Amino acid sequence: MSARRLLQLVLLVQALAATGIALAAVRWLDAGPWMAAALGLGSVALVRLLISMNNFVLAACFASPTPPAFRLGPWGRLRMLAEEFGASMVMTSWAMPWARAGMRVYADSPAVPVLLVHGYGCNSGYWVHLAPRLAHARISHATVDLLPVAGDIEHYVGQVERAAEALRVQTGAARIAVVAHSMGGLVTRAWLRRHGDARLARAITLGTPHFGTGLANFGLGVSAAQMRCKGGAPCTWLRELDAAEDGGRRARFTSIFSHHDNIISPQASSLLPGARNLAFGGIGHVALGRNPRILDAVMQELAALRTGDPLPA
Repeated sequence: MSARRLLQLVLLVQALAATGIALAAVRWLDAGPWMAAALGLGSVALVRLLISMNNFVLAACFASPTPPAFRLGPWGRLRMLAEEFGASMVMTSWAMPWARAGMRVYADSPAVPVLLVHGYGCNSGYWVHLAPRLAHARISHATVDLLPVAGDIEHYVGQVERAAEALRVQTGAARIAVVAHSMGGLVTRAWLRRHGDARLARAITLGTPHFGTGLANFGLGVSAAQMRCKGGAPCTWLRELDAAEDGGRRARFTSIFSHHDNIISPQASSLLPGARNLAFGGIGHVALGRNPRILDAVMQELAALRTGDPLPA
């Protein structure tokens, strides 16, 4: 099943639940139509909020120590929760249920083309906030929908290869860059292990569990098993992926992550030795694809590929 169809079914269930609650409010609480609608929609939104809050609670069970410079007070935590909840609602209830993979090419652009690779349980709609920035900068880009949901990461490699080659051929570029969220970063690394890095200019990962996440222990499917870590030790698949990389390949990576990621925990799992690691704080996992600071960092990394200027430390 595709993420698009799965999310459409989830939306249908939520709509039915909201309608049922609204009808019950009219019948048993004598609520007016506007009050009943508010109760129905509010109840569904409350459940979604509780799910977001629970992810932060679970992440705390596996969390790595937060450096002093990134520690948050109560207001910062509340703002982070609000941003993550908002990002989750926009992505899963608006963007991803209707998204389809595509490509946008600017024939006269000198910029390195970009392939966007989404994460676990998502699809190309995750890039609804980054894609307009790429378009504004006239950066050719393509998205891919990895199928099936929760499938084997190794199975996704062929899909990424086809998307990467199509983008390279359509743009005439010798090399492309990859921006990948979460599991998408592992898919990218698996793709490079099988096909090499001669066509890669840069790989930028956002909140990728390079050495696993404790929350994957609760996930379904082969890909969740491939992202697991227990007792701080990554699973066999992750260890084999790590062993297949040398310093030259790692130097092509930029790993962007948050010390408050509510899905990748321990958060230090996103630290990739030999790569350029950019740490942020006060940002949740889904919000990495929407937060202006993260998007600015991604665009800065991509701009450096065009200009050849050194990146700031």
